[in-house]
Amino acid sequence: MFKLIKTCALAACVAALAAPAMAQTKWNLPAAYPADNPHSVNLIAFAKDVADATGNKLQITVHPAASLFKAPEIKRAVATGQAQAGEVLISLHENEDPMFGIDVIPFLSTSYPAAKKLWLASKPAIEKKLASQGLMLLFAVPWGPQGIYAKKDLNTVEDMKGLKWRAYNVGTSRIAELVGAQPVTIQAAELPQALATGVVNAFMTSGSTGYDSKSWETMTHFYDTQAWIPKNVTFVNKAAFDALDKPTQEAILKAAAVAEERGWKLAEEKAKWYLEQLQANKMKVLPPPPALKTGLEKIGEQLTADWLKKAGADGEAVIATYKK
Repeated sequence: MFKLIKTCALAACVAALAAPAMAQTKWNLPAAYPADNPHSVNLIAFAKDVADATGNKLQITVHPAASLFKAPEIKRAVATGQAQAGEVLISLHENEDPMFGIDVIPFLSTSYPAAKKLWLASKPAIEKKLASQGLMLLFAVPWGPQGIYAKKDLNTVEDMKGLKWRAYNVGTSRIAELVGAQPVTIQAAELPQALATGVVNAFMTSGSTGYDSKSWETMTHFYDTQAWIPKNVTFVNKAAFDALDKPTQEAILKAAAVAEERGWKLAEEKAKWYLEQLQANKMKVLPPPPALKTGLEKIGEQLTADWLKKAGADGEAVIATYKK
């Protein structure tokens, strides 16, 4: 009898220890930007929405500022199951598929409504490519429009010749090549140090990355070229998602839809605020002079042609849908 009681007690202990592990799932979500960046703020809100909707059954820990994986490593980490979810600037991976770089073709979409239209036109192709890599798309959120940071007046594209130009994707590297600048690959988390040490002296990015990296400490000018509106994409490891029960899956998808809507709204609201902060820190925030704008638009035409050549019929179909 004692032996039976002892066996039952042991079984009860094992069950008690196993229950919380079974009842609660923990996910990691690496991201590349600082904790107070709107993208990270939105991810943290998404994780909270999922926890609330599932009664803490699924807990997602967001790891901002490239603290778990560096930006270029995040997508692979999620695909190989080292993390269950992740957020990346999708154009970082344009070398894998031209469709990942559609939102950084200069001057293709230069407003938030246009960027949303381009996203909806390209989304099915991007979803399909991610699915082939074992990933499931959750949502996409834009950055602010891209402008040029410099330490001198830029009146024409010729004034960009010889600049040490920060590159972070195919498009920014190609711009450097076309204007005769020297491309230096620097991710967002490494930008403040690169600026402080003079590794780069010009770059193209949003007001928010300029603010995050305190660009006014080394730069004097911001030209608001509104060249393109890139996006961060959040996805999950498909096998990890499939392992969840149906109510949890539904909670994730619902929270993702809310996060996408909130993220677009937040991006638009904050874009203006960031430029005001650059001005408050004594930077000159200027529209591009006409000759510079014309030169950049010509580069945009060249890069669109380059992209279409790589993307082929699929790319042409997406651009046609977007321009309808």
